[in-house]
Amino acid sequence: MAFQQTLKIPVSLSGVGLHTGQTVHLRLLPAASDCGVRFRRSDLTPAVEIPARSEHVVETTLATVLGKDGAQVSTVEHCLAALYALGVDNCTVEVDGPELPILDGSAGPYAAAILGAGLRRQRGTRQVLRVEKPIRVENGDKFCILRPAEKFRVTYSIDFDGRFPGAQHYYLDVGPRTFATELAAARTFGFLAEVTYLRSVGKARGGSLENAVVVDGDRVLNPEGLRMPDEMVRHKILDAVGDLALAGRPVCGHLIVHKGGHALHDALVKALLANPDAWSLVDMDAAPRRRERATVVPSPLVPAHA
Repeated sequence: MAFQQTLKIPVSLSGVGLHTGQTVHLRLLPAASDCGVRFRRSDLTPAVEIPARSEHVVETTLATVLGKDGAQVSTVEHCLAALYALGVDNCTVEVDGPELPILDGSAGPYAAAILGAGLRRQRGTRQVLRVEKPIRVENGDKFCILRPAEKFRVTYSIDFDGRFPGAQHYYLDVGPRTFATELAAARTFGFLAEVTYLRSVGKARGGSLENAVVVDGDRVLNPEGLRMPDEMVRHKILDAVGDLALAGRPVCGHLIVHKGGHALHDALVKALLANPDAWSLVDMDAAPRRRERATVVPSPLVPAHA
């Protein structure tokens, strides 16, 4: 039988917020069984806790933003990806501002902090959300699909229509080892013209070559270059892992994405949860089942003809 896990000890991280440019202090704290992951805005009086659930997503334009009772916390996806993939079921993420620190633009520092703290087994049984029927959401030529599978795996493709880096494709069975070695270090990226525009409207104030890959034409402006040739598509998978964590349970299924982003990831999670015949909660050790008939589920991002 698989049991829930939390951190053995608290860990602290600090850095600037990518969009606010403000210095942020963050602590990952152990939490009791069945608490799940919660973000606590410690700078507010009283402090506000926001569960890491899709129902609390309030924005997906430039990052995944959660909100409750007038409080928000932004850019949660990298932290959630590390917690989710490394097997942390219960954790309080305490932050003293409206945005998590971007750190080096990847989930690497979060993963290192979690692995350094170690995990403690808890009494609660670990359950997974097992996909029973395929679910699809789409927006034009972009789509996300979840299919039944024996474990959590991701197939992701991106295509910038002739612009660098062009088309990239990556497949991965996502687990603690593969996340730590193949995904965690992949950094967020952007194009110079877009970064310039974002700064002109008060966004990306904390962005720099220290915490993002910046592309200008067919050149990477970072002096060190890319960490891996397909760093961009790997980072998109990292974001998707974090966004899928908002289902509230580990997912047993195959995620297939083409030209996705936070909005489409969130639409997929909402579509899945809205269709209880497409999933079931089972103990983690239970063997997956498959059903033959596919289901295409409408979402706010799915054209009416779908």
